[in-house]
Order: sequence, then C-alpha cells, then structure tokens
Amino acid sequence: MDWSAARYGFWGSAFGLAAGGVLIAAGLGHGSAILAACIAVAAALALVAGRRARRPGEFAAPASGDDASALLPSLAREVFERLPDPLLLLDASGRVVFANKAMRDVVGTDTQRKPVSSVLRTPAVLNAIERTVATGEPTSVAFSNPVPVERHYQAYATRMEQGPHLTALLLHDVTAVIRAEEARADFIANASHELRTPLAAVSGFIDTLKGHAKDDEGAREKFLDIMAEEAGRMRRLIDDLLSLTRIELNEHVPPSGTVDIAGLARNAAAALQSLAKADNVTITVADGAGLPAVRGERDELIQLLQNLIHNAIKYGRDDGHVWVNFALAPSSATPPGRRGGGAMVAVSVKDDGEGISREAIPRLTERFYRVDVKRSRERGGTGLGLAIVKHIANRHGGRLAIESKPGEGSTFTVFLPTAVAPISGVTELL
Repeated sequence: MDWSAARYGFWGSAFGLAAGGVLIAAGLGHGSAILAACIAVAAALALVAGRRARRPGEFAAPASGDDASALLPSLAREVFERLPDPLLLLDASGRVVFANKAMRDVVGTDTQRKPVSSVLRTPAVLNAIERTVATGEPTSVAFSNPVPVERHYQAYATRMEQGPHLTALLLHDVTAVIRAEEARADFIANASHELRTPLAAVSGFIDTLKGHAKDDEGAREKFLDIMAEEAGRMRRLIDDLLSLTRIELNEHVPPSGTVDIAGLARNAAAALQSLAKADNVTITVADGAGLPAVRGERDELIQLLQNLIHNAIKYGRDDGHVWVNFALAPSSATPPGRRGGGAMVAVSVKDDGEGISREAIPRLTERFYRVDVKRSRERGGTGLGLAIVKHIANRHGGRLAIESKPGEGSTFTVFLPTAVAPISGVTELL
C-alpha cells in the first residue's frame, strides 16, 4: 500500500472534517462559529505538519495491515486530542482506532478497537456513518443524548478517499443553543401566564385610585398596600424565572468547585433566621463533622438549601421546628445514567407541618405547581422553588427525594456526589 498517499488522504480528510464543522456551526450563532473556525485552524496546522513529514522515517507505516491508528503521527494525535469537540476515527471494518478526550467524556474511556455500534448507540448517528462509508459522501445529522443530563449534538461524518479508508466522526455540542431557544419560549409563556393576574390587579387598583377613590384616604392606603404586595410578587416571580432559566442553560455543564455542604447549610439557615423567628420556628442544623466535601458551585448550592429551608418554614406549623441533617448514602443512591457511582452526601430538610398527600408528591417539582395555591401566594411562594432545587441537583449529578405523609410533616433529601473519599465517623444511610 502507498502509505504516503494514505497519509495525504488522511490530512485532506482532516481538513474536510474541520470544514464540515464550520458548515455545521454556520447557523448556530457567533460563539459556535468561532469555535468551528478554531477547529479548522487546528486541522490546517496539522495538514502543514503532515506535509513536512515527507522525509523517510518521519512517518511510520503500520506494523500490520489492520493497524490504521499507526497512520496518526504524534503531532496529529496531540492536535486531535486537544480539540474541544468530540472526534472519533474508524477503520474500514467500523472499529474505533482513535477517540479524543472530548469523545471519551461522551462515550466512556474504553473505546479502542471496539465496533462503533457498541460505542455509540444512537441509530441516527450509526445510519449516518453507514451512509458515509457506503457512498463516500459527508453526512450531517442531529441527535440527543438523554442521560445523565440531556445534551444535543450535531454529528458530521466524512471518509478518506485514500486507503485505509478511515471514517471520521465529529460531534458539535449545540445544547446551549437548544436550551436558549427553549428557555426563551418557556420564559415568555410562563411569565405571560403568571404575571397576568398581579398585573391585572395593579391596573385595576390604579383605575380605582384615579376614579371614585382618589379622595378616599382610607381606600388609597389599603389599595397602595395591596399594590405593593402584588408588585413584590411580580418581582419574586421574575427573579425565580430568571434564576431557573440560568440554571437550565448550564444544567449540562458539571460544576468544578468543591464545597463544604455542612458549612453552606449553616449559612443558609442563618440567613433565614429572621423569617423563622417571625413564625416562632426553630431551625436546627446537624454538626456534619467529618462529612466529605461535595463537588459543586457554592452559589447554586446555597440557593438550593435556602429554598428547602424556606419552604420548611413557610409550610411547617407555627411554633414548629425545622431539622437539617447530613449522612453518607451508598453508591446505590447514584442517579441512573450517572457514570462513576461512588458515595453520595445526603442533605435532608425536615419540617413538622401538615404533610403532603401521596398523589401530589410527583408533581411538586413542576413549574408553578402548588398543593395549596391560596396559602402559597399568601406566603409569597412563586411555585418555582422546588423546580430550581431539582435542576440544581441534576446539574451537580445528584437527585432530589421527597417523603411525606399527611399529618406527619415532610422530608426533602438532596443527594450530592462526594469530591473526596469519605471520613469515618459519619452516619451511613441504610
């Protein structure tokens, strides 16, 4: 076989792959176009490097006829390894000969020499690869990966014209674009629905104050108080909607920080002490000594804890009690679809309120769902608090569990993956 010709064919395919990435990103916004341009530049540099490897000995031929991965010089491997988008190279038999780090993060670490059908299980992508292999024409297809957190990709497949006929697959993550479009539509729909009632109330009171009640001082003070309350409700609603939208946009991006969850819980409880005192509610936070740190973003986890504790204060009984406890959960608590397993930290917030019926529990994390609409609005609820908690837990690779019985209070438990090995002396959930 003419390995020199194969080498140039490979570099041509690499450049074609990058050009395809540019075409994919052309309609995906300014940021994606810049990313694709960077990929094209990287491939072009690799092309130049390949041409410089003309001198005998600089480019080793494969030791065996089926070892197509030997066609990749070390510089090409480094270039492809550093690409931000997932890249997969297949030989003529459809087996993986190379997967860069971004691809291994998507499909797992054990890919070498495996059939592509055992690495990628998305029929649309497999069909696109088959079409490219059969026809030699580049193919592009969109697909979604639902677990552990839904992500959206645009896949681009291309095939070398020269032997050994490697097929390259590039995945471009368009999750942020899709989520932005969905969030925009959801925000408009939800905001228009939930803001309509308080806006109508404020408009009605303004008309009344401009009309027959303009000289009635008692009515004016009463209406102004109601208007201030409705304006506050709209402000809280908009704040929660914006917060939920921001969290959903980044839900597919795992956090990189490390936090002391027990310390955050104490801070969250301290920030809500004034609200608790107004209802004579006592908040007790367990010590949490020896609890391992969790991987997460501090501000989001503070918001998660404040939402849970605030709900326990609002919907618990007057002169009641709120307990915040910690435990180590076994690897069986790991959400389905999350790689790695390992221990989880369980943070539970328990109240002694009226409890929740079994039928209502599955709907508690839905947007704007309220078990008691009147009481929720009287206590300043927006119906978004638990939806925010659920999406924060999802982003952190965790989950939310709810236990409640009418008359016995409610317990909301968030499971979060540990960042370090657990320390002895912490209770383990059975």
